[in-house]
Amino acid sequence: MRATGIDQSPSKVERRNFQRVRVKIYGRFMLEDRTEHACQVIDMSPGNVALRADKVGQPGEKVIAYIDHIGRVEGVITRTLEDGFAMTVIASDRKKDKLAAQLTWLANKHELDLPEDRRHERIAPRNPVSMLQLTDGRQYQCRIIDLSLSGAAVEIDVKPALGVQVILGTMRGQVVRHFDDGVAVEFAVVQRTETLESEFAGDDE
Repeated sequence: MRATGIDQSPSKVERRNFQRVRVKIYGRFMLEDRTEHACQVIDMSPGNVALRADKVGQPGEKVIAYIDHIGRVEGVITRTLEDGFAMTVIASDRKKDKLAAQLTWLANKHELDLPEDRRHERIAPRNPVSMLQLTDGRQYQCRIIDLSLSGAAVEIDVKPALGVQVILGTMRGQVVRHFDDGVAVEFAVVQRTETLESEFAGDDE
């Protein structure tokens, strides 16, 4: 039987977004027989995850995993490894965007070490896409890697100078650090949790 003409290969954007990130985070997963087992993530992308585990399911078997900092992930086992297995991630495009932001946050966590990170716990926003505006009115789309009541780390193509005043969404602040893929912004005033949720919450689905 001939294949249909539908191209199911990932687009260039998907391939870029699906770059695997090596992270050391833990969790639990449930196989189709409803048994639960501990696991550790070896590497992960918005489309795939490799897990180290004592118990391994069979290729094609559905898995539900609960991973620290990530949450619930559903998928199907694609292959077994020496000490675990690899699985796809089944999720909507929006959830994969959220997952990409969470993975970027985890990958950059060790680099950021910002003063505000020690004062306030960081979160990965549910709606990571925002705008960064400079004092001269220029605006640039950016992706929020992580967020706290006093600042944010954003992935952005431009890097304003340290100390430059900016507006992230509607929050005024200044650039306090550069890193490989963007900048860290410290807000002019410590925000309320409700304000951040209103600004960056978006929809779960």
